[in-house]
Amino acid sequence: MNSLSTVHFYDRSVEIDDHGDEILTGLLEKPRTLSPKFFYDEKGSELFTEITRQPEYYLTRVETALLRKHVDEISELIGEDFILVEYGSGSSEKIRILLDSLKPAIYAPLDISGEYLAQAAQALGREFPWLEVHATCVDFTGEFELPFTSTKRRVSFFPGSSIGNFDRSEAQSFLGRIRNLVGDAGGLLLGVDMKKDPRILNEAYNDRQGVTAAFNLNILVHLNREYGADFNVESFRHEARYNEEEGCIQMFLKSEQDQRVNLMGTCLEFTQGEKIHTENSHKYTVAEVEEMANEAGFSKIRTWQDDQGLFGLFYLSN
Repeated sequence: MNSLSTVHFYDRSVEIDDHGDEILTGLLEKPRTLSPKFFYDEKGSELFTEITRQPEYYLTRVETALLRKHVDEISELIGEDFILVEYGSGSSEKIRILLDSLKPAIYAPLDISGEYLAQAAQALGREFPWLEVHATCVDFTGEFELPFTSTKRRVSFFPGSSIGNFDRSEAQSFLGRIRNLVGDAGGLLLGVDMKKDPRILNEAYNDRQGVTAAFNLNILVHLNREYGADFNVESFRHEARYNEEEGCIQMFLKSEQDQRVNLMGTCLEFTQGEKIHTENSHKYTVAEVEEMANEAGFSKIRTWQDDQGLFGLFYLSN
């Protein structure tokens, strides 16, 4: 699969059937749920990249500006001769801002969409021929080990406020696993969307071009293709709103009619108005991030925010 000698690809993805029970269990629950990790087939990854380019979606724009503004300071904090492990690397756009300054010994992107990851890794290898890339297709939301051996210290990068997709207790556990991966000598550069005016949040997840809606609905296309389901995608509607009490955007697919769906030998009956909960996107204050980082085992925290306090970058270390 790899034409560049500096680019290595490892497929540690689970078999499709291994996710079947998880999908069916979630859809049999009340309320019905689907994990957001199932958004990210190749089409879903492409749609998410398109979401980040929408005018309402400030997150990528503000985070990118913060990375560019503070790249030298970030580089000084991280130091030299390390492995840079990026969680949910997608198209690897943001890492391009950092690479020339950070100069990691190895860049190790992790993503659940194998084809998309392989293409991005090849493109990065051509653009940065000096860079050794070890790309791994893996469900990084659970326990895993890097599939290559190196004694160099590790630094992780988790941009885009993807930490918000976890429930708060799950986010705490996930940060703890990253702390174990990087060890005492490593660190984590973390992007976090901050609590703000709900109007700004609601507009960001309901863009006028309908790209977020297409991204949400594509999860059903994914299930139809990979798991033999027969969802009528046109009979579901995207819905996203900020739940102020929970401090998060909640995203749903709402059934527009009474309908039946067959999935893996099970008939699922949906009533009109019934919803599938597809994603949470939790928002945080600086104090909440600091508390979560400390509980995960990080003792030092460096924070950067934009002037409006829309988004935060945090470097966590010991």
